[in-house]
Amino acid sequence: VQLVESGGGLVQAGGSLRLACEASGRTLSDYALGWFRQGPGEEGEFVAVIGWSGGTMYANLVKGRFTISRDDAKNTVYLQMNSLKPEDTAVYFCAADTAYGTNWRYSDGIPYWGKGTLVTVSS
Repeated sequence: VQLVESGGGLVQAGGSLRLACEASGRTLSDYALGWFRQGPGEEGEFVAVIGWSGGTMYANLVKGRFTISRDDAKNTVYLQMNSLKPEDTAVYFCAADTAYGTNWRYSDGIPYWGKGTLVTVSS
């Protein structure tokens, strides 16, 4: 599976951005799709994941502000980010795995990754 992210950029605190990740190479509907992020000088952390049946899981830090969705016809997963905070500044990575569950708690076990897109939130 090849993953390409888009939609990153600079936004003021309180603003919104929508990230997109286009997948190719396999049938997208067979995969759970999600997002991780890595802030400056920080370790990567889980953000959100959506399963093949539409079930979702979110990190507590983004719950209520971010929404993940998928459009299998377009082979794309989205991350709508609202009420952005400076601490949301990070490189956001799209990821894919056939498994949907606790494997998404850590990045180590996720096999497929995009190259990332930078989100910068100014105060």
